[in-house]
Amino acid sequence: MLNFTVGPVMSDPDIIEIANHSTPYFRTSEFSDIMKQNEKLLLEFLNAPEKSRAVFLTASGTGSMESAVMNILNDDDRVIVVNGGSFGRRFVELCELHHRNYTEVKCEFGHQLKKEQLDGLEKHTAFLINMHETSSGVLYDMKMVSDFCQQNGIILIVDAISAFLSDELDMTELGAAVVITGSQKALAVQPGISLMALTPEALERIEKNKEACMYLSIKEALKNGERGQTPFTPAVMTLLQINRRLKKISESGVKNEQKIIASVAEEFRRGIKDLPFKIVAESRSNAVTCLKPNNGGAKEIVRILKDEYDIWACPNGGEMSDAVFRIGHIGYITKEDNARLINALHDMYRRGLL
Repeated sequence: MLNFTVGPVMSDPDIIEIANHSTPYFRTSEFSDIMKQNEKLLLEFLNAPEKSRAVFLTASGTGSMESAVMNILNDDDRVIVVNGGSFGRRFVELCELHHRNYTEVKCEFGHQLKKEQLDGLEKHTAFLINMHETSSGVLYDMKMVSDFCQQNGIILIVDAISAFLSDELDMTELGAAVVITGSQKALAVQPGISLMALTPEALERIEKNKEACMYLSIKEALKNGERGQTPFTPAVMTLLQINRRLKKISESGVKNEQKIIASVAEEFRRGIKDLPFKIVAESRSNAVTCLKPNNGGAKEIVRILKDEYDIWACPNGGEMSDAVFRIGHIGYITKEDNARLINALHDMYRRGLL
């Protein structure tokens, strides 16, 4: 079964091999060394500023999103939240749940954030954005967001859960205080770990703010991370897979990883350009292509791909569930895998199923 969803994704056989072993005990110096390597490599790949730290929470990406809202923001903040789809809406819901004072900036599904939408918001203190709105495939203009935040002294918190390794991301250049990602996206290992990179600006806020939660405490994660450990039992095998994956990326370079993902995306989009689909996003991420079938029936297309072609495509939820579907370009996807998907869609067209 080929997996073209946006996570979990297909993994390199070398990564899969790790899961064939029993989980080792982790309160050891050997595991601590692995965790310190994970932190060092993640910060290096993100070009994080000096004295930045990284933590690894046993949670999905939403766990780190919530942890950031709880531990980095406080009651005095005025928060800008960009909502252009399911994951932007999740940040809104988290701010509501934790009683943050926020202003919601809505973007039409698949549309770019415009500079004029931020006019009048200069007095805010924090900015939450999904760098890539995974539900629509749109990649936001992060330079514009970065310039706005730096000009107005606003702390920038970036959900790069599906953007890390697939699109250009430089913490120092962006002036981002926090970057979040997840194990099951372009890292292409098993789900279970959410990764957070934190600059000194974020660390200072965390230290000053009161604890809001035990399990998602960044303070505790940082304290334990000093010795290469986590406060609670982590998803050990996923962390071991992350270590091997980060080392492999280090050998070839982050730029090369981005180039591979970009080529998979470009090849797919080129291969389906004559089919009756509209690509939804105005500005496209390399991670995923969100397609709107001209004749509707997105759910049925996803079903047929699964049942008749042994290919998983990524459905959308809610009101968009039958309007659009998505094709992921992250994970261990070969040229042959990509060609098989493209051929399947062309075959469906010939059969009158699109």
